[in-house]
Amino acid sequence: MYELPLTGLVLSGGGARAAYQVGVLRVIARLRREAFGRHVPRSNPFGVITGTSAGAINGAALACHADDFDAAVERLAQTWAGIHVDQVYRSDTIGLMGSALRWLTMLTLGWGPARGVQPRALLDNRPLLGLLERLVPMERLPQMLQQHHLHAFAVTASGYSDGMHMSFYQSGRPIPPWKRSQRLSSAASLRHAHLMASAAIPFVFEPVRLDDPAGAAWYGDGSMRQSAPLSPAIHLGAKQLLIIGAGRLQEPQTLPRRDPAFPSLAQIAGHALSSIFLDALAVDIERMERINRTLALLPPELRHLSPLKPLSALVIAPSERLDAIAADHVRALPRTLRALLGAVGVSQGKAQGGALASYLLFESDYTRALMDLGEKDALAQRDRLLEWLAPQAQDLAPSDDEDDAGTPTLPSMDSYSPSA
Repeated sequence: MYELPLTGLVLSGGGARAAYQVGVLRVIARLRREAFGRHVPRSNPFGVITGTSAGAINGAALACHADDFDAAVERLAQTWAGIHVDQVYRSDTIGLMGSALRWLTMLTLGWGPARGVQPRALLDNRPLLGLLERLVPMERLPQMLQQHHLHAFAVTASGYSDGMHMSFYQSGRPIPPWKRSQRLSSAASLRHAHLMASAAIPFVFEPVRLDDPAGAAWYGDGSMRQSAPLSPAIHLGAKQLLIIGAGRLQEPQTLPRRDPAFPSLAQIAGHALSSIFLDALAVDIERMERINRTLALLPPELRHLSPLKPLSALVIAPSERLDAIAADHVRALPRTLRALLGAVGVSQGKAQGGALASYLLFESDYTRALMDLGEKDALAQRDRLLEWLAPQAQDLAPSDDEDDAGTPTLPSMDSYSPSA
């Protein structure tokens, strides 16, 4: 029997930008139905799923419904297509008075420390927990692993207490933890708290207290200090990767027209968030491609002796600037939030504040536009995706003696030999 390579799905972070990933996943589900015909398996095609920030939420939804990939993708699509900021963070006047305005007042006038009040974040994202409880049934994850619908799932978060970057993972069978410079891992029983921590955008959302091998510590968004976003999937045994980004990984060679005006706070904040969410992924992909090219130059006998192995990867990332799309949808935000963001430089149609808005614009007009772009970009790589799916379809095709009504199943994950 043809042994499927253990494919890893890597979903990067980016707040509301993660809606783009769902558009890509919808195309993958559609192409699977085309490739397999009426024998399309229900199980998900990714043995390893890793996610960061909002990508961790998307990944968890897939992992917890790994026994029905199409249904999981459609559930994600419906959620993102109908999302509103009130499902993620409070945008009402009282909510903003209790968080954002107090935080800004402390920065400008120093009243918070004087009165013994230390705001923890710009926005109150407690509503997100309710959304996660409806969308991501974490209690199903052990079952998905035990039944071999999934090999491993990992969530990344960044520790404020010690500055270490932590990958929390759960697997169907023991996988030794790994340790690298400023990067640790820990086998854990994953909960919604891990997703809340991974998606806690710095300054914007409140850190989350998690247990780790050293005790308990405060964690924030996993994109911070994430020097090797591809590493968790590789350590968990992935032999090939599908990487879905949430921002352009390659900028045009020609420089855009520059604005001579002094940068607004929104422009600076958006630039900082883009550095956190986008740069590490692009660098790690370049590192992977450089290693692959170097290994290709070695003769087979020397390549066999090298501890490094070539890694096949398909990268799908936005072909358009998401901050420009966000700038055209700022008006969709609630009035109170528009007023707050407008004070720091975010306004409808103004590209300078679009980057910051692109991470916080959990509104359906914007997220649907990103999903549409994800579908377009995935279809642009249709042939490569079908080429990746073809071995799976061939392996699961009915044999000559199989009844037409038979339903092939995915090979057990026990047939794989992942290395940590």
